[in-house]
Amino acid sequence: MWGEAEAVVGAVAEAERLEDAALTRAAQAGEVAALGLLLERHRAGMRAVALSILGPGADADDVMQDAALTALRRIDGVREPGSVGAWLRMIVRNASRNVLRRSAVLDPLDDIRLPPDEEADPARWLERNALRDWMWEALEELSPALRMPLVLRHFTEQVTSYEQIAKVCGVPVGTVRSRLSLGRVKLAAALAANAETGHSDTARRVRASRFEARETLDAAERGRFGTLVTERWSPEVALLRGKDRIGDRDILVRAMDGDIADGVRQRLVNAVAGRSLTIWEMDILNPAAHPEHCPPSVAWLMSLDAGGRVRGLRLFHPRPVQAIEMLPAL
Repeated sequence: MWGEAEAVVGAVAEAERLEDAALTRAAQAGEVAALGLLLERHRAGMRAVALSILGPGADADDVMQDAALTALRRIDGVREPGSVGAWLRMIVRNASRNVLRRSAVLDPLDDIRLPPDEEADPARWLERNALRDWMWEALEELSPALRMPLVLRHFTEQVTSYEQIAKVCGVPVGTVRSRLSLGRVKLAAALAANAETGHSDTARRVRASRFEARETLDAAERGRFGTLVTERWSPEVALLRGKDRIGDRDILVRAMDGDIADGVRQRLVNAVAGRSLTIWEMDILNPAAHPEHCPPSVAWLMSLDAGGRVRGLRLFHPRPVQAIEMLPAL
């Protein structure tokens, strides 16, 4: 009898493994319903992991929400579809531990940092993931106030913590939490609504944005940044800090020209490109004589008009020199 019971348990486990495998392959092919079923099947196990590390509360809820979007981004990287449950629990475990590490230090850290493998690179994911166009089409359905926090948290490399997003958007951390929560709900609805429609080519847009970023940096080094801004950006382009306008085209050009004259250079490390929002993450290379001239990195967060021209630019330094943001250093 004991042997029969073991056989029954084994048969049930094998059936569940086969069902997981079928749902994973369907999700990898872009079926939103399949991913939803996978998350629902393993929700209890995922939540148990979050609660065992973080205990009940807002952090565990946030990790669960983030895990769903991480699964959407990385489902195509699952090599053993029948073991997707363990993969989902690993995502929750890593995210929960990162939350603990973040709370243990004074300086904010990225809340979710995926393993440093090929799938964790946002640019490579955007080029390869079969769901990328569908995801971005859904993001474009959101309001700018909801879209910006989601894109920063899940697609940039250095501007992902609640504190950083709050500084960029000019809102309290609590508002960032609520916008992320509402944004995820609306994103899920938009994903479902857009599942069967045609989607724009995100990979092509990202490649074009990288090329444009390098053209922009090259123009700056040749003293033509002002000309490029005049030709390609909106005449009403505004430099923003949070929600406030603090400058216009002239201050942008003066700041860039001043940095170039002082020997400062920038190098593109990541590009995120939607129809209404583009982000360039740059390393800043200071001259040897003045190694602390500018912070070591900067993110260009550009809001675009209907014609694709930059109409609003926020500059954010994820690691400001001596914890002071230096604006408007580009």
